[in-house]
Amino acid sequence: MARGKDRAWQRMLSGRRLDILDPSPIDVELSDIAHGLARVARWNGQTLGDYPFSVAQHSVLVLELFRAHNRDVDGKAQLQALLHDAPEYVMGDIISPFKAAMGGNYKDVENRLLGAIHLRFSLPAIPTAAITKLIKKADREAAFFEAVHLAGFEDTEARRLFGAPSLPAFDVEAFDRLIRPWPTREAHDRFIEAFEAITP
Repeated sequence: MARGKDRAWQRMLSGRRLDILDPSPIDVELSDIAHGLARVARWNGQTLGDYPFSVAQHSVLVLELFRAHNRDVDGKAQLQALLHDAPEYVMGDIISPFKAAMGGNYKDVENRLLGAIHLRFSLPAIPTAAITKLIKKADREAAFFEAVHLAGFEDTEARRLFGAPSLPAFDVEAFDRLIRPWPTREAHDRFIEAFEAITP
């Protein structure tokens, strides 16, 4: 089939038609991102708990770790941390070993989506290397905690794959609230609340 006849867009619940291969910031809506991420399971759903551990919840966890490591960062950097996995509202969460096996232009599609999302919310289309490094550190730390507390990894295995966490865990009660899987509606609402707290 000729490329011109292929359907490259997805209809979102907001009514937007998002072109996955050539996304426009105009077609990016926060409601669609929150709805999608709250329904995408981390770790292919292989986690403990009554609910899947969603990408929306992971995003909030990464934001909290990012803030704990970088207490003086501005709202734009915090928003980039919250939205670091936002393309997964369209693409789903593909685990790292599978991404490596897929190869091809997967990363290009993901980066174009992230760029459109960033522009929609007045962020740089391409984050600076410094901010990317700080977000990646928080992301890997979140992955460590999720692996050990939810996905059945031994501590030593998680340290080998994701590195040792450099931040002591939050106080027990706060950490438990962040790592215990939330119902879909709560994950959706808390993602929105985190966004709105950064961008009132």
